This record gives sequence, structure tokens and C-alpha cells, in this order.
Amino acid sequence: MFGKQQMDIWWPKWWLSPQKCSLFFLFSFFFLFKILDTLLQSDMDYWSAPKWIIFSPERVLSSGLKMYMVESKGGAIACMLLSLLLLGTWPALLTLLERRGRLPQHTYLDYTITNLLAAVIIAFTFGQFGSSTPERPDFLTQLSQDNWPSVLFAMVGGMVLSLGNLSTQYAWAFVGLSVTEVVSASITVVIGTTLNYYLDDKINKAEILFSGVGCFLIAVCLGSAVHSSNNADNKTKLDNYSNDYKDGVGTNGISSFKQTNFNPGSTNDLEDGGASGKAKFGTAAFLIELENTRSIKVFGKGTFIGLAITFFAGICFSMFSPAFNLATNDQWHTLKDGVPHLTVYTAFFYFSSFCFLIAMVLNLTFLYYPILNAPKSSFTAYLNDWNGRGWALLAGLLCGFGNGLQFMGGQAAGYAAADAVQALPLVSTFWGVILFGEYRRSSRKTYTLLGAMLFMFTAAVAILMASSGHRK
Repeated sequence: MFGKQQMDIWWPKWWLSPQKCSLFFLFSFFFLFKILDTLLQSDMDYWSAPKWIIFSPERVLSSGLKMYMVESKGGAIACMLLSLLLLGTWPALLTLLERRGRLPQHTYLDYTITNLLAAVIIAFTFGQFGSSTPERPDFLTQLSQDNWPSVLFAMVGGMVLSLGNLSTQYAWAFVGLSVTEVVSASITVVIGTTLNYYLDDKINKAEILFSGVGCFLIAVCLGSAVHSSNNADNKTKLDNYSNDYKDGVGTNGISSFKQTNFNPGSTNDLEDGGASGKAKFGTAAFLIELENTRSIKVFGKGTFIGLAITFFAGICFSMFSPAFNLATNDQWHTLKDGVPHLTVYTAFFYFSSFCFLIAMVLNLTFLYYPILNAPKSSFTAYLNDWNGRGWALLAGLLCGFGNGLQFMGGQAAGYAAADAVQALPLVSTFWGVILFGEYRRSSRKTYTLLGAMLFMFTAAVAILMASSGHRK
């Protein structure tokens, strides 16, 4: 395990701690919401202000006596971009904890608590402020309405998202943060976007939308090739290390290697990657030290395992957005006449609640019956494990608010276009390269494939956003 001092060194010192970072995030959210609320209630003539400080809430939100809903294309794109940043950052926090030895069961239990908290905050702010109307009831009013068919769709969406998130936590260990996010997100877009396009009655521009889907499909193939090439590079490094040093080992005996120059009480750790006396990023010694520190041992495991988990996660992710679409728009006409559709905020609450339930049941089970050779634990051990808990809780908040913003944008511009937030691997790859040393000292072939993968991914995101429509 690692100490609190180790957990904080990689983050800029002015954040001080994950707990303060979480509080800063929450206060920032409420501060921005209060500014928005003030602007919407004001009689100020916004158009008379200078152009660089123009506020036009009519173009972003509808307000007045109704609850706040994103309705314009510009507002939807703003939600997508913020969602992209949040959804691309939280995986890096969970990956960091696994690399430093924290059990994934402990991390995910913490994460899922604040993931639900984010949905509750959104429901009691955006979903509750404003007068409730028969056409658009507020959050508490909808809890007592006969809308169970839509609620069940939302719960199904939460279930598959929970399974997908849980799978990726193990996939990150086997194939790395970058490839896991790219491959799973690409599968999500190829399947999920196609389903959402037809569910949304084709409000998105098909010729543009499916060109973007094609780019994502190419990114899937390139992502698999990147992993295969990088895996071969690492095997070569480890084999050469075994040949050069009598006390070194190859991939078959890696677990018996006693790491050198690693002091758990020091102010540096594996992510320093080039600090004095530490193994450098991308070297065989770095890979060996990382293997001895992390909670999920991956050396000696086949490439197929990591990719299989990643593809399973992608299939799960491809289902959650269409299920949420059905929950909020009732395209299959499952609601009784006169029963209003679930608002985004109510659907997101049910969605997150069931996501929480599935995650709690599975991870409590995995404490006592771990998978993939992860260490066994207990509920008591989980409660006493405070090392890195703040970062896991922060990751849950980031993911929760990120998902909420994605759905708010999708309800306005079409859920197919909102799948552009699957560009989160662009953010995750940045964290993977900068923080974790992924792809350092790899071959030219790996670098070429990685560059091509990211290029196709960027192109796909731009094309998907360009296909945004407007829900009537």
C-alpha cells in the first residue's frame, strides 16, 4: 500500500489534497449555478452589453416559470465539451490508484458513492428549481407518477453503464488507459450512435454523422494495433533486461523480482519516472517496479484477456445512452396517455441509483471473491482503507457530473451527436502519457499507430459535433 504523502505528490501542491479539490469542485458548481440563476431572473438588457460579455440565456436555457432545460445547439455543444473534460479525467484518477496498489474493489465502492451524489445534486437543483407544470413536472412530482416503463429503461441504462465502468477498471491494468478508452469509446459510438440516430427520428445529419462513425470504427482497429505493438515493445525490453542482468528476470518470472531504488516513504514514486535514483519511464526497470506496486498483476497474462474485457465494456457502454434516450423520450409509447415523459434530471436520478446498486452488489462480492487474481479483502478492510479515498470520491463526482451534462446536451441536440463526448480518450491519453509514462521509449511503429489513432479519433469527434440537430 502507499501512504498519503505518496498520493499527493503528483498533483500540483496548490490543490493540497483530494478532499479540498472535491470541495473546490462542488463550490465552483454551485457558484456558477448561482450566477446563472441570477442572470435568468434579471431584467438586464443583455444585448446592450459589449459583445465579449454578452449573456443570452434564451439561447442556452429556457427559464421563467419552467425548470431549466438546455434547448439550443450552442448550449448542447457547451455541455458536451464540459462533459468531455470531466469524463476524460476521472479514469486517470482510478488508474493512478490501481497503479499504486489500492484494491479496485475499494476504489470502485468509493467512486460509486459520489457518482450517485452527483445525480442527487443535479436532481435537486436543475430538476427542482422553477414551478412544476403538467407538461414538465419537477423532480419530486415525477417520483410519484405512474412512469415505471420509462424508469425501467433508465435503470437498464444504469446497469450496463455500471458493468462497463467496472470492466474498464480491470482493462486499464491489462492494456493501459489510452487503448482501453479509445477502443471501448469507439465501439460505443459505432453501435450506440446508430441506435440513437433512429431513436431520435433522424434529427442528425446522416451523411455527416455516419462519416464520423466510420472514423471511430477505424480508430478501433488502430487501437488494437497500438496495444499489440506496445505489448511487443515491452516484451522486448523485459527480455533484454533479463539477458543483461544476472539478477533480472523475463516476463515469466517477473513476480519474483525485488524492486530496487523504491522507498515507500520517499517523496517520489513511480509516476516521477525520471527522478534521481528512480527507473525512467518506459524502461524495463520501470515496468518491473510498476508490476510489483500495482494491485492487479498483468505480466504473463495474454493480450486476449485485456482486449476481451475492453470489448465487453464497449458493448455495455453502447447500450446505456439508447436506454436513457428511451427513458426520456418514450419512442416506443410505453407510458399511459397523459403521463409526461421523464425529464433528464429524473431519469438521471433513476439511472444513477441503479448504477449504484449494481456496483455495490458486485464490488462487495468481489471483496470476498476477487476476480483476475486480485487480492481478497473484506468490508472492514475497505472501511479502514483511507489511502487514496479522496481521489476515488473525486473521480465519482467528475464522472457523475460528466454523464449528467452529456444527457442534458443529448436531449437538446440528439443523443447521437452527444456521443461526441466519447472523445474522452483524447483527455485520457494525455493523462496516460504525462502521468503514467505510457508509450515512453516505444518503437517508431507504435508511435506511428498511436498518432494515426488519435488523428482519426479527433476527426471523428469534430464530424459528430457537426452533425448536431435540434429536438422539436
